[in-house]
Amino acid sequence: MGKKKKDEKKVKARKKADAAAGPADVSGAIVQAARSIRTVLSRNLLASGLYAGQDGVMLALAEDGLTPGALAARLGVKAPTMTRTIGRLEAQGFVERKPDTADGRLTVVQLTQAGRDTLGLITEACNVSERQALDGLSDKEVRTLLKLLRTVDGNLRTAAPPTGEKPVAEEI
Repeated sequence: MGKKKKDEKKVKARKKADAAAGPADVSGAIVQAARSIRTVLSRNLLASGLYAGQDGVMLALAEDGLTPGALAARLGVKAPTMTRTIGRLEAQGFVERKPDTADGRLTVVQLTQAGRDTLGLITEACNVSERQALDGLSDKEVRTLLKLLRTVDGNLRTAAPPTGEKPVAEEI
């Protein structure tokens, strides 16, 4: 069978699968795609010595130092998770903690020279992973995908229950 016939079969199969998508299929597909790109990115980050999640911290610190709390809020993780991540990055020599010049009670996390030197590797790993994930999509499809994912994320962020309240799924 020729390449053209195989490609046509793939397109037909994809259209058929897309037509049968239900609500649980959407969330499952989003979660699986996120896991897959995270796995590929982790593999691509190995050369830099970083692990999953550390790249986001490094990129967030690229322009300026931040407090651990500000980092946690920016990346949407809890403070204890951020504290552990900062500790690992510090042990690896990528970041350092310094007293805040404006408020000595606070600690600011900053990239070390080794951390700044690693930013290029992180960016390249992200680019390679993204190219692999988006292979076969047109520029228009990529823009549409971004718009849709941002809408979904915005919907979920605004629908989050206030602190202390149970999510809807626990009330069912």
